[in-house]
Amino acid sequence: MTEIADVQESLDMIRTSARDFAEAHIRPNIMEWDEAQFWPRELFTKLGEQGFLGILVPEKYGGSALGYQEYITVVEEISKVDPSIGLSVAAHNSLCTNHILMFGNEEQKQKYLPKLATGAHVGAWGLTEPNTGSDAGRMKTVAVRDGDHYVINGAKSWITHGKSGEVAVVIVRTGEMLDSHGMTAFVIERGTPGFKAGKKENKLGMRASETAEMIFEDCRVPVANRLGEEGEGFIQAMKILDGGRISIAALSLGIAKGAYEASVAYSKEREQFGQPISKFQAIAFKLADMQTTIHAAELLTRHAGGLKDAHLPMTRIAAMAKYQASEVCVAVATDAIQIFGGYGYTKDYPVEKFFRDSKLCTIGEGTSEIQKLVISRMLLKGKE
Repeated sequence: MTEIADVQESLDMIRTSARDFAEAHIRPNIMEWDEAQFWPRELFTKLGEQGFLGILVPEKYGGSALGYQEYITVVEEISKVDPSIGLSVAAHNSLCTNHILMFGNEEQKQKYLPKLATGAHVGAWGLTEPNTGSDAGRMKTVAVRDGDHYVINGAKSWITHGKSGEVAVVIVRTGEMLDSHGMTAFVIERGTPGFKAGKKENKLGMRASETAEMIFEDCRVPVANRLGEEGEGFIQAMKILDGGRISIAALSLGIAKGAYEASVAYSKEREQFGQPISKFQAIAFKLADMQTTIHAAELLTRHAGGLKDAHLPMTRIAAMAKYQASEVCVAVATDAIQIFGGYGYTKDYPVEKFFRDSKLCTIGEGTSEIQKLVISRMLLKGKE
């Protein structure tokens, strides 16, 4: 029991730290950043100083050396204030930084992780292409070996920090199309000749998180920048996405809790027919449903995080957590609009933004349909 209490105390401290940071540095700017589609680079320097950009990175590389329970807590608390920033924090930690941590050699880790963990650099991660999302085996971005370099041509789309990230991990084809061993991952630095940003997306939600194309035109990348061996990129990416699904689940929890807490507060203040609307069963039952589904999604997410920390199989549970939490956050944000009524449809109240931001969670890092495909295939094979 003492051990559990110590863990909870540690999580509470991290939760308080993340919450205080978000209230001080994020909340005052939410709508300004959203309206302008502005990604606040300077904020990420501050996030790095707080240790929130190297949560999973060992101390010897400048990181916080924490686990997935702490990571879930940080992403959730930031996302309760602004999901756009939560998304950027999640993508930086679980995709780019974690890929180098998991699959880089010692020289690569020493070179890239200290700057990523401290916010000196922000990372991007590129798998998706204009015509290939979950169908990654048909990717058209190709790397051809040329001596001690690879020459890369193609484009990646829907990339968080695709325009401004200083470092990108990119998975490209080095073999035959549809061959799961025909893809390879590389670390590519911004400023490398032939590597440039393309179109920045004009999005419904998550507007303060930059999403853009990355374009490669005869981009020469040293063999030394290859992560692992040639042909391992797809297998690496699938393992990275397992952790990424926990990230989106945590992001979804933050959105759902933010919308729920705003709804509870509003329902106690808003009066109709001479009493707070929380007194009406129609509203009270909505709140009960919201809290119940959020709690269930959190248990799944924490379970997935626990398996990840214990280095146990967790692909199916991570997919379940991502699927459940993302669908819950959309449902809760929708109900929050309903509780607020007409006010919920305006930008003067927070639930309008939660509603817009929530939908991305059922799409990014594998749609809900893809999660159900992963879950069903694994359960029918009797795998975790």
